[in-house]
Amino acid sequence: MEKVMEKVRIASIQDLPEKMGKTVRVGELELAVFKLGNGKVTAIENRCPHKGGVLAEGIVSGEHVFCPMHDWKICTTDGQVQAPDVGCVSTYKVVVENDDVFLLI
Repeated sequence: MEKVMEKVRIASIQDLPEKMGKTVRVGELELAVFKLGNGKVTAIENRCPHKGGVLAEGIVSGEHVFCPMHDWKICTTDGQVQAPDVGCVSTYKVVVENDDVFLLI
């Protein structure tokens, strides 16, 4: 059976603050969506793997977000936690078309 990707509009590009996160819900998924300083838009699971901190509320630096609870550094492009901490969060493909931001699930 072939998997079919669904494209779901999650925001207007103007609705995403630069270098900050925004919580977005798509069905059962809760995502942290970021518009990085370079203009790239990324989406990751909105819970830190350490203690469940809300990543959309973290501080963004480059392509990373710092968990607001215990300062774990998580890459918003691949979901990996920076050493010496270990873990990862799920990442989601995002496309921007004109002014619309879509999540591919």
